[in-house]
Amino acid sequence: LLHRAIDSYTDLHPTVRQSTKRLHKNYGHYSGVIVDILYDHFLARNWKDYHQQPLEKYVEDFYELLRNSYEILPGRIKRMMPYMISDNWLVSYRTVEGISRILAQMNVRTKGVSRMNFAVVELEEHYDEFENEFTSFFANLITYSQNKLSKL
Repeated sequence: LLHRAIDSYTDLHPTVRQSTKRLHKNYGHYSGVIVDILYDHFLARNWKDYHQQPLEKYVEDFYELLRNSYEILPGRIKRMMPYMISDNWLVSYRTVEGISRILAQMNVRTKGVSRMNFAVVELEEHYDEFENEFTSFFANLITYSQNKLSKL
């Protein structure tokens, strides 16, 4: 329930739309997916600003939860999980190189149609703008999520 509310809030948020608009000319409807990935980068990079537990420990705990829940995971997650863990995707999001790898993998999944692998160019070119937009949006998202949680 909360996850769906967060997705809707994110999709309609003016700051996220501003980030998406910057990419829309080159990536069309894939822009939203790319912004999600870029925002994951800024969350991982600035993790200490949002959580007391170090990112590496948090991610290891998450991977352990996946391992312990393997039987109930959807098939797609079961197939992806070994690669996610062995390549430590979630920690790798902290670096531009890690995001570049993820964008390249996503491009392969779209059979090259998305051209997402090139979005790292815009990330580097507009790094400060994307980071400022993420920081502004995420502060709003935290407040929104806390309010939603209090009503559940």
